[in-house]
Amino acid sequence: MLKSLFLTNRFFIICAALIVLFVLSFIVLPLFTVVLVLLVLILAVLVYDTLLIFGNDVNLKAHRNLPKILSLGDNNAIKVQISNESRHQLNVEIIDELPVQLQNRNFSKSFSILPYEEKILNYEIRPLERGAYEFGAINLFVSSYLGLAQRRIIINLEDKVPVYPSILQMKQFELKAFDRVTMQKGIKKIRRIGHSYEFEQIKNYIRGDDYRSINWKASSRRAALMVNQYEDERAQQVYSIIDKSRAMKMPFEGLSLMDYAINTSLVISNVALQKHDKAGLITFSDKIGSTIKADSKTTQLSKILNALYKEKERTLEANYELLYYITRKLIRGRSLILLYTNFESNYALERVLPVLRKINNSHLLVVIFFENTEIRAFSEKQVDTLEDIYYQTVAQQFLNEKSQMVQKLNQYGIQAILTRPQDLSINTVNKYLELKSRGLI
Repeated sequence: MLKSLFLTNRFFIICAALIVLFVLSFIVLPLFTVVLVLLVLILAVLVYDTLLIFGNDVNLKAHRNLPKILSLGDNNAIKVQISNESRHQLNVEIIDELPVQLQNRNFSKSFSILPYEEKILNYEIRPLERGAYEFGAINLFVSSYLGLAQRRIIINLEDKVPVYPSILQMKQFELKAFDRVTMQKGIKKIRRIGHSYEFEQIKNYIRGDDYRSINWKASSRRAALMVNQYEDERAQQVYSIIDKSRAMKMPFEGLSLMDYAINTSLVISNVALQKHDKAGLITFSDKIGSTIKADSKTTQLSKILNALYKEKERTLEANYELLYYITRKLIRGRSLILLYTNFESNYALERVLPVLRKINNSHLLVVIFFENTEIRAFSEKQVDTLEDIYYQTVAQQFLNEKSQMVQKLNQYGIQAILTRPQDLSINTVNKYLELKSRGLI
């Protein structure tokens, strides 16, 4: 019982007030008797309060509702259901033992609960690492309306939930696979120039249809204008290649660049499969990691998800010659390759540019690398000192160098995306839809 008993701040405030009164009683002697009476009264109330909250009829139950999996980098909803099975109104402070990866040691919620009432406590967590997250016990600190003492009730619940690449983000972008005219923020409407060569059907001419698609033979038979309708070519191979070397360990808003690339790879794989293309995955650094050959089977997305879940960053430099070797060996036929990497200087790009050009000769290569948002914010803020002006000039030169890398890649016919980490998924899906609408894949 003593291990579960805690005195509240209200009790210590009252004790501090009594101490002040005791000191004053040396000056005002009649006050001493009043203080003694108050002290006895407070102790009696404390005993009564303790017996009240430790009575047999005080019974609280709690249950934690967790999703089957948590999404990396997203706000995941957690629910805790608390039921009061006693006939007293209670004040409760709940402390949920969160997974150690969250590094949150100050989580607590306070509320009051009526007799025989059920309450649902909702809160959100944002995991920043993949892996298994273990939730511990739920600690309930119960007090009565007097509020002088608390009783701790420990409900042992040990739950383990895996944190996978962002399923929520994948579902958010799934609608892009079906309609080019979606109005979701950040999605561009792509004007289709010409058409691909996969025939779908013959339909009646509608004002605005491309007159070059008119089928004159069908029009003469029906005595009305008919046009050929085409659809996007299917069964194209789309590979996500993730550089997991030390260049991708840089963190932004808690997530590393590699984690941003992992979330986007899951998104683009799902979009490609919804578009009836084939999705594949390759990870590499100083050695080759996961290799999943492009396919459109129903189990393909699950295979990619599980592979991405297990990926770990490495501390060595990326071996692009090894990447070229594996693309020649694994990828058969011309494919769209989305390469997620990062270059911090022109020198780093120059070293790997010959390999990128070789890959681009056989495939449609899109190099995706990242803008340093912290340097961007520093370069745009107001500065006053000469030293800050110097640092800001260096920051602007760094940003200009990144833009020059995009131009250099474009000069060699390599598609490039320079993006903020937060906009990676939007920009990558837009590029995929653009290339597909132009018939380049």
